[in-house]
Formats: sequence, structure tokens, C-alpha cells
Amino acid sequence: MKTNQPHHCHKKIQVMLVEDQTVVREGLAAIISVQSDMEVVAEAENGIQAVPLVKKHKPDVVILDMVMPQQDGLSTIPGLLSAHPDVRILVLTGFPESDKVYQAVKAGALGYMLKDATRSQLIQSLRDVASGKASIHPSIAMKVINEFEKRNLVSEGVKISLTRREIETLKYIARGLSNQEIALALVVHERTVAKHVSSILGKLNVTNRTQAALFAIREGIAMPAPV
Repeated sequence: MKTNQPHHCHKKIQVMLVEDQTVVREGLAAIISVQSDMEVVAEAENGIQAVPLVKKHKPDVVILDMVMPQQDGLSTIPGLLSAHPDVRILVLTGFPESDKVYQAVKAGALGYMLKDATRSQLIQSLRDVASGKASIHPSIAMKVINEFEKRNLVSEGVKISLTRREIETLKYIARGLSNQEIALALVVHERTVAKHVSSILGKLNVTNRTQAALFAIREGIAMPAPV
């Protein structure tokens, strides 16, 4: 009797690559193709090619290069989300400038990874983003927080309006946990966690978990998630 079943019962994480440098794109495809739980379903060289492809293939995650000819990553994020609202975006870049990261997170990117990340960091980040977790490399997380601080994105007094349960939930979000994992930790139903998360995003006036996690780190509610 076989005990080691391949991943037929679980759908593989479908990944689309948007990267103009062929060697980088092929390298990413090679790393992903040897993972048993993920596959590359489409590739694009720039943002203009990417939008119709994301609409056609509906991948779970798009790895998006920030610097590309014709249309860069930042300008492409709204188009990707419009074409496939459920897609999770993992930005990959060689440039950790806080302003670019800030803009990408604000536009809706869920993860942000530097090109000098290790193979295991990249794969972990992909899995995190695919499951809806925030994933930002610690070396740039603090820079982005400072950028949020400078722009006063969150008004004072918001922290006070969060309930004790919401603050607990926010701590887990900042540690990179999914709703399912938070539900297990707090011993509540996953639907309850989803309500807390929705309430937190509303109160903080942010659009996704990555922004909420950055707020939590900035306010000292939580520490950055380890990589």
C-alpha cells in the first residue's frame, strides 16, 4: 500500500513569471519546476504582455519584476489585479528602495523579495504569498515602515480603537500566519478570524495583510516575521 501519495489531491500553486531578463526568468522557472507543490503556468517579458496572460491563465501567484522596459512592475500591479482580482503578487527586485516598496505594497503587492534572496527564501515566500500571508524581506521591512511613518498613512488613535482580540490577531498577521493558523492559535473558528482581519484592515485604513503587518511592526505591536 502506498503511503507517499504525490500531490494529486492538492492543487499545485500556479505561478506566472513577469521578468524581462531571460536568464533570471529561466532560473526562477528552474527553481520552481523542481518543487512538487508548484508549477510555472505562464511567462511574460514585461507588464504589457503580463495582463492578458494573467487573465487567460489565472495563476495563484505572479512573481513580478519591478524594473522592466515598456511597462514596469509598479504600473502593472493595478492591471493584474483588475484582470484577476484573486491573484497574489510577489514583487522581486534588485533594488530595495523604500519608496518603491511602499508604492508596490500600497498598490496591492502581498510580498516583496530581493533578487539576492536564497532559493529557500524565495520558495518560502512563494508559499506564504500563495496562502495569503504577508511576506516582506526583513531587511526592507523597516525601510517601508519608515516610509509609511513619513507619509502618516495611519492616523493616531487607531491603535486604541482595536479590540484586544484584534490586537492578538494583528500580532499573528505580522508573524506571517494565515487565517487558518491564527484560528488554531486563538482556538476560534476561521470565520471569526476572517471577521477580525476585515475589521483590522478597515480600522487601519489599509488594503491588505502586508500593510497591516507593517503597521503592527511600526507601532511595536509585533516584531518582523523571521525569514
